[in-house]
Amino acid sequence: MEENKGQQDANAGSKSNAPEIKYCPGFNKLDSFNWLKNLPPEVLKNEIVEVRFKNTRKGFFRNVNNLNLEIGDIVAVEASPGHDIGRVSLTGPLVSEQIKKIKIVPLSEEMKKIYRKAKPADIEKWEEAKMLEIPTMLKSRKIAESLNLNMKISDVEYQGDKTKAIFYYIADERVDFRQLIKILAEEFRVRIEMRQIGARQEAGRIGGIGSCGRELCCSTFITSFSSVTTSHAKYQELSLNPQKLAGQCGKLKCCLSFEFDCYIDARKNFPPRDIPLELKDRTLYFQKTEVHKAIYWYSSEQGAAVNLIAIPVERVKEIQDLNSKGIKPDSLFDVNETPAETPGSTDLLGNDSITRFDHSIPNQKNQPRRKKKRYHDRKKN
Repeated sequence: MEENKGQQDANAGSKSNAPEIKYCPGFNKLDSFNWLKNLPPEVLKNEIVEVRFKNTRKGFFRNVNNLNLEIGDIVAVEASPGHDIGRVSLTGPLVSEQIKKIKIVPLSEEMKKIYRKAKPADIEKWEEAKMLEIPTMLKSRKIAESLNLNMKISDVEYQGDKTKAIFYYIADERVDFRQLIKILAEEFRVRIEMRQIGARQEAGRIGGIGSCGRELCCSTFITSFSSVTTSHAKYQELSLNPQKLAGQCGKLKCCLSFEFDCYIDARKNFPPRDIPLELKDRTLYFQKTEVHKAIYWYSSEQGAAVNLIAIPVERVKEIQDLNSKGIKPDSLFDVNETPAETPGSTDLLGNDSITRFDHSIPNQKNQPRRKKKRYHDRKKN
């Protein structure tokens, strides 16, 4: 009976015993697409292999036994103490490129090794350990609350051999959890490791769907989190609305930095905005920018965005140069250029006629009826 159960577990988790289970790119969190997988076998080297554990935790291990490993295989790797169970997430020459990207120095003495492909007994113990994670997390939260610790235990990850548990927590300030570790060790009879994470890392571990309708970027491809400030939104002319700019972690969305460099490059040759445009009959004040259309919007009133006029950036430079020489142009545009010809000056803010959709459909009842020819009249014709 145990042999059959072990065989079922092996078929459910091990790719070597279950060829029908195939690796699906993008199925796992922070998955890496191996675009070098079709190289000849003599080129593929598995000296160093990337192994994925729960959620976003990954590690690099030495394949000292020269095992024939493929993406998706379940392996037993060296841990401290004991061993851990994980899935192979990347092999071949792309592993070295991944190591360079993460900026770590692979030292053969310090890098841990892969013991073997996971046996049915290893997989069974690993599944039992994973079933303990949620009850352990809920119980540890109650213990931390009873000790009046200002922290939140967001996740628990058991080692594959059930000898160690990693408690991921969030705290705004430094927490003395020495007493907590003693109680947790006595309660769960495992070695305890406390690991602090930020709000962005917590969102990446838990996952979810963003306001764009897609899976969160922090749980799919973002490996390093850069700081995002309100200047990212200002450069992109976005409204500073915290409800729209904040993600599920409560921080500013990481996607605000995706196009930030493009906006900086587009603004390099833009004229200063704080200089009003002096004409002979009026003075115009800056209101807003359309970066990729290279348009400045001006108004005749300094503090109100009324009667907006769209002016190309090049024309703004010309007028500012003339003003610096003490010359005030007669008109805002050249002789051959009118505001209507300025790109983006019309229909951008919906200033069309408000009755443009109110064209009445002719009433069929009021239309004169056409006389239908009778059958014998058509026959005569």
